[in-house]
Amino acid sequence: MVDSRFHNEAGPFTLGQIAEMTGAELRGGADPSRPFRDVGTLEAGGPEDVAFLENRRYAEGFRTSRAGACLVTPEFADQAPEGMAVLVTALPRRNYAKLARLFHPPEIAEPGVHPAAVVDPSAALGEGVAVGPGAVIGAGAVLGSGVWVEANAVIGPSVEIGDGTRVGVGAAISHALIGARCFIYPGARIGQPGFGFEMDASGPFLVPQLGRVIIEDDVEVGANTTIDRGSNADTVIGRGSMIDNLVQIGHNVVLGRGCIIVSQVGISGSTKLGDRVVLAGQAGIAGHLEIGSDVQVAAKSGVNRSLPGGAVYGGAPAIPVREWRRQIAALKRLGQGKSAPGSTNEG
Repeated sequence: MVDSRFHNEAGPFTLGQIAEMTGAELRGGADPSRPFRDVGTLEAGGPEDVAFLENRRYAEGFRTSRAGACLVTPEFADQAPEGMAVLVTALPRRNYAKLARLFHPPEIAEPGVHPAAVVDPSAALGEGVAVGPGAVIGAGAVLGSGVWVEANAVIGPSVEIGDGTRVGVGAAISHALIGARCFIYPGARIGQPGFGFEMDASGPFLVPQLGRVIIEDDVEVGANTTIDRGSNADTVIGRGSMIDNLVQIGHNVVLGRGCIIVSQVGISGSTKLGDRVVLAGQAGIAGHLEIGSDVQVAAKSGVNRSLPGGAVYGGAPAIPVREWRRQIAALKRLGQGKSAPGSTNEG
């Protein structure tokens, strides 16, 4: 059960409403007027909960589940336990996400500036802006309608933030233009100087970082992630990109639209990613590279050269994933004292 102390509750909703909202096909003569109060898992869901099944490894749990209804793909529709209402859809997980939002709508801030916040008189705040206790809004900052700046967040001078964007607790933003409907999670750092210096006999000499960070609409930036501002050009995060916690994005990096960057990834300066690139956890990307659209890079991989689009890569250095898997298999055989195919152990 979802803990109502931490999440808003709505409903109940009837089975018919749920089917209409998700576009799922209701099968088995289930009563469309039957009420449901929550979403739940296959294991813990009860008669008034809606669960989902998309991965066949959980099929046995589906067959024995006590959930009152379940979103399933057509292949599992005939395997439901007695009494379970079946909602058939090609995308169970996606529709479950819609239902979760329906039953537990996101929290909404109360508009207004908390007395403990500090807002420079020259800052421009749009209609319905909420500023939490301890937050700081710098001179000339512009916040669009419905922006929510949570407690102790800092918005630097002249920063612009688009309508409906939420800035989490303790986040800090400077030298940046942020789009609409973004979510900057707690502790994120955006717009600090990039790691730029020149070396000579006297040691490193810092290069001024004179660019900005531009984050387009509908982007999420995870907790404690850092995005450096550009050194001369801008660091750009493309529309709809999802960035996990603890990610480092260096100066002048450009992400295309719809990229997914998983936790602990590091992207070095001036590297450009196309659209819909996926970088799995702890992947490291060297600087001044170009990663084509629709590339996927496996976890813990090291990318030290540009990668053509539309392919999957893995390893360090990263190579096409099939070649990488063959290398892993060969190493495993060597570790077991076996020869790779076509080789000989004769001395």
